[in-house]
Amino acid sequence: MTEKTFKNWDKSEANSLLKRFEEKVCKTQPTKEKIASIIWRLKLQKEKLENTALKLQKRDKEIFEKCVEAEMVKDDARAAIYANECVEIRKMAKIVMFSQLAIEKAILRLETIQEFGDVLQSLTPVSHVIKTLKGNLSGIIPEVSYELESIDELLNSMIVETGKASEISAPIEAGGEESKKILEEASLIAEHKIREEFPEISSTTKTLPEKTLR
Repeated sequence: MTEKTFKNWDKSEANSLLKRFEEKVCKTQPTKEKIASIIWRLKLQKEKLENTALKLQKRDKEIFEKCVEAEMVKDDARAAIYANECVEIRKMAKIVMFSQLAIEKAILRLETIQEFGDVLQSLTPVSHVIKTLKGNLSGIIPEVSYELESIDELLNSMIVETGKASEISAPIEAGGEESKKILEEASLIAEHKIREEFPEISSTTKTLPEKTLR
């Protein structure tokens, strides 16, 4: 074996050993540390959603004011255009606020799991929630959706590892029911916040474009 070949083999073997070591460290990382990492990542996504919600609210205010101005000068067609744009903005705002609240609930659940609780059964509903939010946000804030997908993969790997360790499987139906409750609560609060923070749009103004185009 030449010196060059030996060096190349030595480097390859070292890289292989390093990779195996990293994989072992990752697998043996304490569950609490993994959960803490997920909580931190979710908090970052929650902040992004909060910022997006504020931007949407600001945009809605600008468009709504233009809608009011158009109505004041009896420009019904223009008022209707602005009103419909407000409707679309509010649809996005509701999804963003809903996601923000659902993530907040998921964080609280994970913080509880850190201290108490059955990791296997408790992580399952959190994973269901993250999956739903990932799909909802893909067309609005893709970078948040992508990060949630990565977080969900980590959650699933933890569920599988914990299930193997305890030799039981998580009750999927129970997890689904619990996640459904979390999402329903977040949806109700989001609807309330939309009504509180966004001024009401006249229903007649919103339907004007259809009349105008006829």
